[in-house]
Order: sequence, then C-alpha cells, then structure tokens
Amino acid sequence: MDLKPIGVVKSPFKTQSDAPRQGRFSDAVSEIVIFDEYADGLYKIENFRYLIVLYWMDRASREKLRVIPPGESEERGVFTTRSPSRPNPIGFCVVEVLEVERNRLKVRWLDALDNSPVIDIKMYSPEIDCVNRYAGQQL
Repeated sequence: MDLKPIGVVKSPFKTQSDAPRQGRFSDAVSEIVIFDEYADGLYKIENFRYLIVLYWMDRASREKLRVIPPGESEERGVFTTRSPSRPNPIGFCVVEVLEVERNRLKVRWLDALDNSPVIDIKMYSPEIDCVNRYAGQQL
C-alpha cells in the first residue's frame, strides 16, 4: 500500500482534548492546504458547498480494538464507533466549504488536529452519500 498525503490541515485543535467529538458539533474554521503537486486536482472545487475529507489521525493509538465511547459506559469494538483509536486511523469528515483560494480551502466542521495529513478529498453528494430510510433499506 502506498499512501501519499496530498496536503495538511491547519486547525485550531492542537490536542485530542481540544477537538470536538464530531466536526459537526463545532463551527470552528480550519484550513486545508493542498501541496502544489496536487493543486490541479482542486480544479472547479469551488462549485461544491460540501466535501468529504479523509485525513490521517497521526496522533491516535493504533493498538486499541475496544473503547468506551463518550457518554456511554460499556466497551465496544472500534469498528462500531468513530473513535480515533483504530488499526488504521483514517478520519472522515463532511465539511462545508467557506472559501477557496488557489491551493487553500477554508472549511467548517473539520475535527482534524493541527498538522494532520490529508489523504483525500471527495465531492459530497446527498444522492449517493445519504441513506434513504424510505427505500426499504434497513439501517
């Protein structure tokens, strides 16, 4: 596996205790700086209000397989939680784009710590990314 960071997060969150439990629980503004060699991949990104940001939670524990989620008292497997502690600490956030300037994106709702490596950005699509509860599917 050859994973290459495409950029870095500039965030007000310096430690895990600074970060919100989920990005949507905070209106803090962060900046995503895309490295020059990947900047062309941002072409027309200003046409999207929301994006999916995948980032590497480089300060998370990779050894834990069970955690106690916030507000709960029972232990659960990490694959049933959104805990940063996991074998491959990949963060996932839907963010709102506030401003685009060349290779810099100002966004809201990103819970990544400052200097977290960005590994990918994808367009958010409500038609694809939201589960339709009324389509006979069980959640």
